[in-house]
Parts: sequence; structure tokens; C-alpha cells
Amino acid sequence: MMSFDPNAIDIDPASECRRLEGLLKHDVAKRLRRRGAVVGISGGVDSSVVLAICARALGPERVLGVLMPERESSDDSRRLALEVAEQYAVETVLEDATPALEGLRSYERRDEAVARVFPDFRPGQDRVKLTLPGNVLAKGTLNVFSLTKVDEDGTEESIRLKPDDLDQIVAASNFKQRTRMALLYYHAERRRYAVVGTPNKDEHDQGFFVKWGDGGYDIGPIRHLFKTQVYQLAEYLGIPDEICAATPTTDTYSAPSSQEEFFFRMPFDLMDRLWFAFENGVGAEEAASMLGLETEHVERAYANLVQKISATEYLRMPPIEYGGDD
Repeated sequence: MMSFDPNAIDIDPASECRRLEGLLKHDVAKRLRRRGAVVGISGGVDSSVVLAICARALGPERVLGVLMPERESSDDSRRLALEVAEQYAVETVLEDATPALEGLRSYERRDEAVARVFPDFRPGQDRVKLTLPGNVLAKGTLNVFSLTKVDEDGTEESIRLKPDDLDQIVAASNFKQRTRMALLYYHAERRRYAVVGTPNKDEHDQGFFVKWGDGGYDIGPIRHLFKTQVYQLAEYLGIPDEICAATPTTDTYSAPSSQEEFFFRMPFDLMDRLWFAFENGVGAEEAASMLGLETEHVERAYANLVQKISATEYLRMPPIEYGGDD
């Protein structure tokens, strides 16, 4: 068992960037035998950092940033993504995912389930989002989703979801990430480039990604980094302050939803330090003392991490394949 230092999660961003740039340059050319990199950019800190590292490693002329908004995307997403691409002199292409999603009936299938929960739901006028109970430290609530409807005047109403309704809403919404993955591979194959993914450790290990969607890529350069460590890289790389200061969102549902309220249920700075402590065998009592928390709060956080990692293990599994003798 280690002695817990809350600052042990801090990294040397210059050294880590050099390491990642060297690995990317080698793996793209030698292991994958590709000419460059394609990155889906959303105006968020993760994709901005990955785009910057790719440009530094491969040269901006060998990197393509792909913007893939749809009709429910944030208006700021495109503007901020273009700002980062311009900063690093990376070529961009805009792909409106809306027609593909309409063809797949993504919105229609989702709204069908929403209308079962809220019979007065008005598509195109009311907005919706999924949420989990509040801060996991404050009370030992389960990871049970509710659907929140937001009227035109901003009034919110939430109802706990039945499993069948939740599954349909999630399945229909996941068309968004899987459509974007298909678009990324179109541009990657057209140029003989590699798709470089943007999930971080928090997203990958806790299952906050879509299998064969944003979880589909050739290289995941920041998959080992906590979100707070990604912010450390962002500061070093000079990612615009507006991006670094913005609240991370899902940008999946029609109503704005932060990643914290939708999934993580804790601020990243605290969650990452608790997770680091848990992974290194630090007891709840010691972690609580060092972070100014109650022991029961840390125990709840540890249990929440274990539950999410366990429940989403299937997302990280490779395909199950059978040989002739199995």
C-alpha cells in the first residue's frame, strides 16, 4: 500500500508530449503503414489535444480534422474546433451527419421512446437529456438514469426511466457516434491515413463511449490519461482558454448535458485523484484524510468506480472468436 500524495497524479506535460509524439510518428508509419492521421474534432479539450499532438508529431500537412455536427450539436462546437485547427495549421473538412441520422431514423426512434415517457413531448420544440442522480459522494444512490424534458421556457421535468425505454433511447442516440466513426474511416481510407481516437482514461475505463463508435479507432494516444492530465497537456500545448474552461458535455442529446451529470457524478479533479488512490491500494480512510472528505464519501466513490468498470467490461472486450477445435 502506498502513502497517498494527491499531487502524484500530476505529470510533466512536456515530457509526456514528446513521448506521445514519438510513439505516434513511429506507429502511424511503421506499424500501421499509414501516411498521416484523421482526427474527429468537436471543440472539446480531448480532441483538441489529440489534434495538436498529431500535428506536432506528423506535421500539420499530414493531419486532417473532421468536423461532424448534426442538427442537435452545440453551436460552439464548430467554431471552437475550427479555431484549434487553424492554430495548428491543420486542414479540415465538414461532414453534416444529419442526413445519415435521419436516414437511419435515429431521431425518430429516440423520440418514439421519449413519447412513451412524456406523452406530451413535442419533437422539435421540447429538448431532452439523460441524467444520473447527483454527486455520488453525497448519497449512495444507484446509477439509474432519468429522462429530463426541457420545455421552451426552460422548465425541466425528470422521470426515472424503465429499462426498455432507456435502452431504445441509448441505442438510437448511439447512431450518432457510429455514423461519425464511419465518416472518419471514409476519410482515413481515402487518404491512407490512420484514425486517431480521442477517449481518455475516464471515458474508456468507465465505459463512457460507444462501442464501434467513438471507441473505434486505430490509435488511442490519450487513453491512459485521466481527464485532469489531459487538461495539463492542453495548458502546455496552448489550447485556447475557452476550450479549457468549458464544462465538458456529451453533445449527444438535444438538451445540454454535462458529462458529470450524465455519467461521472463527480468533478474530474476529485474523481481522478480518488481513482488514482484506489488503483494504488490507498485505503478509504487515508484518502479521505488527504482530500478533506469523510471516509464514507470515499467508500462510495470507490464502489461507484468498481461498479461502472465492471458493468461496462463488455465494451472493452475484443470480439469473441472460435477456432475450429473450440
